[in-house]
Amino acid sequence: MDSLSKITEISEKYDVTARTLRYYESIGLIKSTREEGYSYRMFTENEVKKIEQILVLRKLNISIKDIQRIFDSVGAEIVLEVLEKKVEMIEEEVSLLKELKEIVLDFISEIENLSFSKGDDVKFLYNKAKDIESQIMQSDYKGKTNNINRLISVTDKLDKKVPDMLVVKIPPFKAITTGDQTWYDMFKDGGLMFQLWQKTDLYKPIIFDCFDFILSKGEKAEWICALKENITTNEIKPFKLKDFKGGLYAMAVSIDEDNESIKRVEEKVKRWIQNTNFDLDTTRDTLVNMPYIYEPGRDIDFLDIERGLGYKQMQRYFPVKLSSTFDK
Repeated sequence: MDSLSKITEISEKYDVTARTLRYYESIGLIKSTREEGYSYRMFTENEVKKIEQILVLRKLNISIKDIQRIFDSVGAEIVLEVLEKKVEMIEEEVSLLKELKEIVLDFISEIENLSFSKGDDVKFLYNKAKDIESQIMQSDYKGKTNNINRLISVTDKLDKKVPDMLVVKIPPFKAITTGDQTWYDMFKDGGLMFQLWQKTDLYKPIIFDCFDFILSKGEKAEWICALKENITTNEIKPFKLKDFKGGLYAMAVSIDEDNESIKRVEEKVKRWIQNTNFDLDTTRDTLVNMPYIYEPGRDIDFLDIERGLGYKQMQRYFPVKLSSTFDK
């Protein structure tokens, strides 16, 4: 008989969260077993091999939908089709990046010919760059117009590799809070999540028809839900009240419970922030929530969104503030 591995053992060995493993199981990619009198999920050697395969394919940025197709197929045709498509995408991106490099080198050469002196300060260089940008947008620009047109085409295609970002302002609100808790205590059967959902008639939507946020704090988290007006402390026992200050957040979407997707989105968002006039606000916590999921009367809409995408959306909000170096 196959030896069995605990979900915690797999989580530690492969650096994958237990929530991600539960997600893979919920969509049918893997299957756990439970021994009599033992409440923990266990995985056979065969299932552990499937987990390894999933993690490798996710590292290659193969979609969950394509992984499902691969696992559902009998022969090698589907996996070859998926990997060949991935190679084509990589080749296209490499080609575009190479072309972009050549265009940028041409621009560097043109700018060098403008005879900047070493004594020019950063402000002057910035103004010169803005002048060049303005010239580029004019029809009588004397530079290499083919470069300009191709630059627009190349960057438009490469932009698809950058997360679509939305900067939103979350207003301040009074909330019910769990306080800082371990993820296990939050999501275990009968845990704090279950207790919070017993009070949904007290909540009001804040953004995207959603009333709740999870404040991520490493190994712990805090769950808050926005309260309607005039709710008393007695009505929310055993929880407490919290004044949430709100503020500006850079928002991106990842796949719920997919650890690989979450990591990639977080890395891309941080790179995106570096190229804006925003800084990451380290005095506030990153937020997480799920749109349109629990609003009364919206269940069918939520199901349509999930069926259409093939996964559950998770919104991730990164606190931002205007950069201290931004010239107002």
